[in-house]
Parts: sequence; C-alpha cells; structure tokens
Amino acid sequence: DGFQEADIRGITMPITKHSFMVTRPEDIPAAIAEAFHVAVTGRPGAVLVDIPKDVQNAELDFIWPPSYRLPGYHPVTTPHSRQIDEAARLIAEAKRPVIYAGGGVLKANAHKELLAFAESTGLPVTTTLMALGVFPESHPQFLGMPGMHGTVPAVAALQKSDLILALGARFDDRVTGDVDSFAPGAKVIHADIDPAEIGKIREVNVPIVGDAREVLLALRRAVEDREGRQDTSRWTTYLDGLKTDFPPGFDEPADGKLAPQFVLQELTQAAGPDAVYVAGVGQHQMWAAQFLRFEKPRTWLNSGGLGTMGYAVPAAMGAKAAAPDTEVWAVDGDGCFQMTNQELVTCAVEGLPVKIALINNGNLGMVRQWQTLFFDGHYSHTNLKPGENYLPDFVGLAESMGCAAFRVTEKDGPEGVAATIAKAREINDRPVVIDFIVGEDAQVWPMISAGASNDEVQYVRDLRPLFEQEQSAAEEPDDIRKIIEEGEEN
Repeated sequence: DGFQEADIRGITMPITKHSFMVTRPEDIPAAIAEAFHVAVTGRPGAVLVDIPKDVQNAELDFIWPPSYRLPGYHPVTTPHSRQIDEAARLIAEAKRPVIYAGGGVLKANAHKELLAFAESTGLPVTTTLMALGVFPESHPQFLGMPGMHGTVPAVAALQKSDLILALGARFDDRVTGDVDSFAPGAKVIHADIDPAEIGKIREVNVPIVGDAREVLLALRRAVEDREGRQDTSRWTTYLDGLKTDFPPGFDEPADGKLAPQFVLQELTQAAGPDAVYVAGVGQHQMWAAQFLRFEKPRTWLNSGGLGTMGYAVPAAMGAKAAAPDTEVWAVDGDGCFQMTNQELVTCAVEGLPVKIALINNGNLGMVRQWQTLFFDGHYSHTNLKPGENYLPDFVGLAESMGCAAFRVTEKDGPEGVAATIAKAREINDRPVVIDFIVGEDAQVWPMISAGASNDEVQYVRDLRPLFEQEQSAAEEPDDIRKIIEEGEEN
C-alpha cells in the first residue's frame, strides 16, 4: 500500500496469460526468465511480473541464466497422428473444401507451409484480418478476407463449403456473423495451439492441438499419402466466377471529394509489397485491408480482436525501429490520429522516418456508416469536421512536431495523390504526414451487420440470390452466371 501501489496482479489477471508477484529479491532473475518463456511459447500472450518497491530496493547476487520450474505448463506443438489421419480423410472426401487461416499461422511463421499445402491440395484459401500477407494475394487460390467486411468470394466460400479447415483461427464474430447460420453445411477441422479455442464457438469434427507449422507439414504428408480424392473442379470454377464478378469496388463520393479507396490503391501501387503497412481502427482500417495488396507475411500490422483506436502511429514507430531499412506506412483516420499523433515527436527525435497516410473524412467514419445504414441518418457525436478551416490543422500540427507534411484535396485531382505519395517517399530524414481529404459518406462494402447471418452480406448490388440457392448450387457453377446476369439486368 505504498504510494501509487495497487493490486496490479489481480487487476490484470483476466487479460494476461500469466501474472505473479516477486516477494524475494533473489527470485527476480527466475521470474523474468519464466515470464519471457511463458509469453513466447504456446499461444503468445502478455505476462506481468509485479516487483514491489521493497524488493526493488534490495540487493542480490545476480546469477544468469537462472534455473526455473513451470509445473503444469507444457504447450503441445506436435499434432496427434490419429487426428491428422482423420483430417486427411475428410479433406479427401470433401467436394467444397476451404482453408480458413488466422493469425496463428502468422505467429507460427507457417506461411511457406501454408502455400505448399494449398498448392499440393488445390484448396482455396481465405485469411482473416490478422493473417493478411500470410498467403500471397496474387495467388489464384486466394479468395480474400472473410467476414463482416470480407470479400464476396471468401464469404460465399465459407457459407457454401462442406469442409472448413481452420488453422490458427478462432471463429470470432467478425468472421462468423450469426453463428447458428454460419457455414451450415460444413464439417470443421480446427487446428490451434490453444486447446481452449477448439470447439469454443463452433462444433468441431476433428480437433487438432498443435503448432500451425507442424500441423500443415503433417497434413500435407497425410493427404499426399492417401489415394483418391473428390473432384473439386466445379467448386473451383464457381469460386473463380465470384472473384471475376465481385472484385473489391467503390463508388466515387457524391460530394466530389477524393475516394479513400483510390488513395489506398495509389499507395500500394507506389510503395509495393515490400513496405510494411499499419492501420488504426475504423473505415480506413477496412479499406486498407481491402485495397492494399499483401504478398508477404508481417507486412500488415493491425489491432484486430481488440480494435484499439490510436494503434497506427506507435505501431509504425515500433516497426521502423525493428526494420529501419524498410519503408513503413501508417494508414490512419482523423479520429484515431488525434489519440496518438504526439508520438510523431518521438519519431522525429529518435530518427524514425515513418510515413502517415491520413484518411481524413472529418468524421468517426465507421460509426457514421452504422448511423447511416441502421439509424436512418441520425448522426450523433461522429462529426469532427469544422468546415474549411481544417481544425485541427493536421499539416501545421505535423510540422510543429518535426515532420514534413502535405495536404491533398479533390482540387489536386487523382494525379495529385500519386505525386504527393512520390514526394513523401523521397523524404527519409524525418516523418511525413499526408492529409488526404476524402468524402465523408464513402462506405465500406461489402458489409454484414453485427449479429446478422453471413447470407445477408450487403454489396453494391443485391446478393441475396447467391445465398438463397440450395446448398447443391455451389456444385453447379453455371447457375452463378445466370444469377449475376439477372442481377445486372435489375
């Protein structure tokens, strides 16, 4: 109960992987070693070590490395062969299989194994928001991101599938929507290093506990050793038709301002797949996930599960410190940017020349979109725009913090977007901020409202016929052409 002391161990217990208090100075080395071991093995997670002030003030004979024991903590990384064999059998029997890869594949550094397995089996691949880049987006088997703002092919693939191979993913609500109507005809193979995640949300036919890399290696061997597989060519043709007819798209803003999606297309074309991209949370986050192109793992940093506004600038700073020779772009919104932009001072002082693409629509955009779609345009507490005075003046603010800064509006035209991005890329002695003034009513499409069925995905045209077909329709790719043509006529 000293000054500013609290039961931090008790407070943080629900949100840490492990937390404990050191009561003897000689236990500090072992406690720190244990903390690092627990944090990075198994399913990674935060570990808290509380060292009270009297222990901090004490002296000890420091010995390293210390010995420590963690009874009961034995993460399973190698999958059970019986489960692998059963999973291989289901894959061989499936007519409409799909891989649902999550952030666990990225954490396991299993991107090469995922690519090899997908190419060996021919299975189509969806990757969650947290796994973007773990499978190259230019690959013909890639369907995109599933879920609330996922691509039409990815959402349809999961809904129409007869087998889902979930790897390091947790069936969170942003992906499943209404769980009861999610992928109604699919059997599930769920592989995860954390056994508590398996079967927590969706009933599982084959549970596999293990590291994603080891699971993929074992699965590939087991599938290749089996003789006879279902012909999935109709399924592939069906999904290819969806990719062709429902690519990511957008409408030009009615107010004549820049389209945020266009800005991001120009950014990814200029900076390319070798850059690291970081995003905050909101509309700009979803547009970045949809319109940036990720070909490599760990080129996309994002706060997914917690959705933490203000993440972009400090995360970009960390990425630049870790990879100083890599071009790092933070895609931020004007709401998020006002939470942590002061860290640009740190970037300027410490020589971390990050680049910020500020998607400024003068609003808390995602909340405004919900108010537009679900609350009849009753806007409340979302408007940040002060008119043409630019308050805050993000250009002046950035310059005051030691950054180079530019503003791009509709008056600069599309060519002004590319020119300003090129100018920013040439500046590498200080941080750069580009304030892109975009339309306030630009929407994120596709969209599935919270708690709704994935069959109710909203797009720039009515998609209900796609999902109202009987399950067997997925085996008849010619039907999709008729549905699309009828939709275009209407």
